[in-house]
Amino acid sequence: MRYHLVMNSPHTLLELFQSVSAGTLTPADALRHARFTPFLQTLDGVTVDTHRQIRTGLGETVFGEGKDNQRLLSAITALWREGTQPVLATRISLEQGVMLQQAFPQGEFWEAAGVFSLGKPLQLTPPWPETGRVVIVSAGAADMRVALEAFATCRFHDISAALACDIGVSGLHRIRPWLTTLDSALAIIVIAGMEGALPGVIAGFTRRPVLAVPTSIGYGVSQGGYVALCSMLASCVPGMAVFNIDNGYGAAMFAARMQADAS
Repeated sequence: MRYHLVMNSPHTLLELFQSVSAGTLTPADALRHARFTPFLQTLDGVTVDTHRQIRTGLGETVFGEGKDNQRLLSAITALWREGTQPVLATRISLEQGVMLQQAFPQGEFWEAAGVFSLGKPLQLTPPWPETGRVVIVSAGAADMRVALEAFATCRFHDISAALACDIGVSGLHRIRPWLTTLDSALAIIVIAGMEGALPGVIAGFTRRPVLAVPTSIGYGVSQGGYVALCSMLASCVPGMAVFNIDNGYGAAMFAARMQADAS
């Protein structure tokens, strides 16, 4: 793997600060060195944000869908070679996962969630936890891929997460055993396709923030999740946040920011 533009890592920034403190480098010279540091560009057109962890507390995640194998491998390698943080990749197909597992035998590919983790063991095996800082609720078994993406993302960011599966509005009595767990959470991620009613129902039962994720699951009139999205946006329950269709990762990252603020 070759790179034609390599910017300073966090270790190099620390060296800059130490040089300024020691008086061997002027602040102006340090600024000149650091001005364009926060990214690394590969020869095949991938530019990774190596300083996102420093700026936001949450490192860059590699989005696999739409990338050919070479660019996907370049992106993960570029982040991993910095050696400062683990790497998460989402929307990884089976073919991509097999390729990444061969390139990084120490990594972990979870096909059910479309997730690849390098440098952070996720131990993504049932039985799923029934308590956690974040509670992830799936309306139906068909929504599980999105729910598991959220679950894996929480695990990657060291957030304890519970997983409540298949408790949609066609059988509301299934929610009742989870009410105590929901009330003890920092946030609740509710994932639903079809008409997308479950997030509003749960938000009406609890004081905790509800992060609603529509999925593309549903018959023709559901329009690939658009109806569920609109239903969630139009909910009469105040204070519910709504995310993009199938974006379990985005909801989990919002929960990660919430946890960081609460710490």
